[in-house]
Amino acid sequence: MPGDSDKTVFAKGMAPQNKEGGSKAWLPWLVTAVVALLAGVAGYLGYGAYSMQKERAEAAEKSAAEARARTVSTEQARKALEAQLSQQLAAKDQKLTALEDERTRLSTEREQLQLAVQEKDAELARLKATYEDIEQKLKAEIADGEIRLSQGEGRIQVDLVDKILFDSGEASLSPRGGEVLARLGTVLSKVENRSILVSGHTDDAPPSQRLAATYPTNWELSVARAVNVVRFLGEKASVPPGKLVAAGHADTKPVASNANAKGRARNRRIEILLIPDLPAGKQGETKTAADAR
Repeated sequence: MPGDSDKTVFAKGMAPQNKEGGSKAWLPWLVTAVVALLAGVAGYLGYGAYSMQKERAEAAEKSAAEARARTVSTEQARKALEAQLSQQLAAKDQKLTALEDERTRLSTEREQLQLAVQEKDAELARLKATYEDIEQKLKAEIADGEIRLSQGEGRIQVDLVDKILFDSGEASLSPRGGEVLARLGTVLSKVENRSILVSGHTDDAPPSQRLAATYPTNWELSVARAVNVVRFLGEKASVPPGKLVAAGHADTKPVASNANAKGRARNRRIEILLIPDLPAGKQGETKTAADAR
């Protein structure tokens, strides 16, 4: 109505409301909604952060486990390598020790061989000097063929035909035989590291009836002649008795045929053999006819 323009007309059934209070009634709900929204967002964000942190922790644990596994594997490999290297070093040390032992053995053998060669050379020089000395002392008989002198395999052999030592059919030395043995004895008495084997030999003719009573066979005759030569060398020529050995061989070792006089004369002989010293217990042993058999 005119004049009532500042009055508000309300619909029927509606009560008048305060303008200020009506405009702010929705505010608590808005705050609540915002808080809820922010809580939801915070929760979502917190859950996402938790999940991410959990994933990171799990990844870190996995990495740590893998690192531990690699460390264990590396340690096992290191120990295996150390064991292998230790075995290889031990094998090399053992090989080096064996090589050193072998080198020492070979060095010792070389020194021993050198000494043996030197001793052999010295022995050959002494043997050569002895040979030449005998040759000089008996040069007349050697020239006449009554004595044969030979050398070989570290031995010196002197073959004396029976006629320059004994009268025919006798076992006792003749004066000439003593003189020849005296000259030979001057050389034999100086011989060192040698045994002197004196052997009696005969031809195949049996002793004559005159000798049969004393020497029934050639065994007794050959032994008796060898023993008499040994006794002379030891008692009259100063040859050490311990170096002398007597043996009789009868007619068992001929050097020529017994079919003729010349051969039989060669077979009736005394052999004097210079050989390296016999083993202990053998030096000075005298062989009898029974030993020879």
